[in-house]
Amino acid sequence: MYAITGITGKVGGVVARHLLAAGLPVRAIVRDAAKADAWVGRGCEFAIAHMEDVASLAAAFEGATGVFILPPSDFDPEPGFPEARKVISAVSNAIEKARPDKVVCLSTIGAQASELNLLTQRTWMEQALRELPIPTAFLRPGWFMENAAWDVASARDNGSIASFLYPLDKPVPMVATEDVGRVASELLQQTWAGVRFIELEGPCRVSPNDLASAFARVLNRPVRAEAVERQTWEMLFRSQGMKHPQPRMRMLDGFNEGWIDFEAHRNEVIRGQTELDSVIRGMVSRQS
Repeated sequence: MYAITGITGKVGGVVARHLLAAGLPVRAIVRDAAKADAWVGRGCEFAIAHMEDVASLAAAFEGATGVFILPPSDFDPEPGFPEARKVISAVSNAIEKARPDKVVCLSTIGAQASELNLLTQRTWMEQALRELPIPTAFLRPGWFMENAAWDVASARDNGSIASFLYPLDKPVPMVATEDVGRVASELLQQTWAGVRFIELEGPCRVSPNDLASAFARVLNRPVRAEAVERQTWEMLFRSQGMKHPQPRMRMLDGFNEGWIDFEAHRNEVIRGQTELDSVIRGMVSRQS
């Protein structure tokens, strides 16, 4: 039995679909029983658990051949990341209690960075889980191609996309969520000892200019990338409702300054199969 957290989201859903397609049993872990209906219809069993609750998580992980951990993302965390700390503590304690055969945890590119930023939540999760006496794999994907969903309307209507990543010609590791979920499902079916770190990016790296060109091809109109000036970020993010924009700003700085990156010389490296144009085409179609 494979216990999947985050199954109602994009990545967790892909993980579950691939396992089911392989004829393997899946336990959908959800916060609300109503959200399990679609997965029960696919043949899954389900368990109700909250990511900050040790007892319910341990029960959901009990007897699992493998557990997929998709930590909830807090994009506007309070200082000190208190919510993330609660989840990390609950997940690590629940795994220690349930003792599944193996764990695959969705982490991130740059999880090794020492400077505090939005991705530090994943750094701390790695630090907690790798201390457990259970085979654990940390899947570190690059920037999600699906982040460009925010750019569809602007590209279509104005012929431009705003970029917090720059220089505009600097390629960045990007990957589709389909590849992330597929690789996670493959890892769950493998056997290993100890701790693994797997870095995942798409077929090729993508610059903001490349992203604009992909939109241009799909929309059949000129599209350009425009850098959002660093000095405007805080005011902009606060105007969008963020209370604590500094962690997000430091994450973007990390990509732009190069200290958020892969450690290819130390870890396993996998390249995904999904092309950027395919992802952009799907997002444009859904928003048309």
